[in-house]
Amino acid sequence: MVKQDVKIGIIGAGLSGLSAALNLEKAGYSPVIFETTSEVGGRVKTDIVEGYQLDHGFQVLLDAYPKAVEYFDYKDLKLQRLLPGARIFTGKRTVTVGDPTRHFPFFLPTLESGVASLRDMYLLWTLHRELQGMSVEEVFQMSEMTTAEFLSQKGFSEKIRRSFFSPFFSGIFLEPDLKTSSRMFCFVFKMFGKGYAVIPRNGMAALPAQLANKLNNSEIRYNSLVKRVEKGKIVLEGGADFAFDAALIAADAGGLIPDEDEDEIQWHGCDTLYFEAEKRSISEPLIGLVADPEALVNNIFFPTSVKSASRGSKELLSVTVVRDHELSESELVERVKGELKEFCGLEDLRFLKRYHIRKALPKVDLSGINLSGTVKKIGKNVFMAGDHLYYGSSNAALHSGEQAAQAILKYLGTRT
Repeated sequence: MVKQDVKIGIIGAGLSGLSAALNLEKAGYSPVIFETTSEVGGRVKTDIVEGYQLDHGFQVLLDAYPKAVEYFDYKDLKLQRLLPGARIFTGKRTVTVGDPTRHFPFFLPTLESGVASLRDMYLLWTLHRELQGMSVEEVFQMSEMTTAEFLSQKGFSEKIRRSFFSPFFSGIFLEPDLKTSSRMFCFVFKMFGKGYAVIPRNGMAALPAQLANKLNNSEIRYNSLVKRVEKGKIVLEGGADFAFDAALIAADAGGLIPDEDEDEIQWHGCDTLYFEAEKRSISEPLIGLVADPEALVNNIFFPTSVKSASRGSKELLSVTVVRDHELSESELVERVKGELKEFCGLEDLRFLKRYHIRKALPKVDLSGINLSGTVKKIGKNVFMAGDHLYYGSSNAALHSGEQAAQAILKYLGTRT
């Protein structure tokens, strides 16, 4: 078998598809990637609007992610750290909490905040130590319950659960009730405790762009909408097809495989709104949390606090809404502006853009997760990848693509 003659098609140029292509290239193959849009990245994209750098949703990379360390050149990305803490707005008072073991100035504000008692701080420290002593695989084999149940079982006070854990992790899991698996909570908590939340200097789209730039022998066919995958061929919109020896679906497979009863992926969604502000209400690179159960606004962040692209002396403000609503865009903007004034003291905001993201984070059942298990496939030579098959994160997307590539290589190695 001459490797150059082997046809491998990859559907989707997100993190999974790109990491799969990199691994296939290392083995001597030259895959062809079919991407529906005009750029790589999947759910990780960045726009430039009026000179501002707008990520599609407020996103960060946790630099302790094991696969991120393997795949990304952090120095080239010029990663900018967020401080390991948060500013909490209640409408009546504003307090700051954070991890004093990595940023000591957080110690007194956290203690004086009234959000975390000495017992809470001790419980945070013991949970940190427990999780840092476990591997990622061990974390995903822990007893499973909801995150809300886990925090209660661990003995955290109702105050810290309501004022910190709920708004902070609701913004990560994109659901307001912390029904997300405790395994996912422990994984994210472990990663936060081991490293930092970071943003590339040129926005989150710099992550997939860097992976694509590492490809030497792969071809990315942009604006190529795949209609279906039949036996041995990928059929594109317009009738063209691509005959393959192996194919990887690194995207939502819904409707691509005729006669296959694929489970539809369930998603968490969110709204991210960007505004231009006259000044910051948070001077440091800190996320702001609105700790009011009736508020639509979950969190705010000033990307200009980490020197992201900005225009003049104005400040860019990102606002994330997690809760479901039925407001029109104009109604949503006015509601958000009202809450920002009430809780955060922010006025004179100019609306820039709204991203209504229906498919922001996959809802994943972690009860039977096996990070080194068999890669999902359809038939003998159509393989699947994506964080929806593992757990929702960039780390899982990279890992899934890598595992799928290894399964393809194993399959090709058995051919005569």
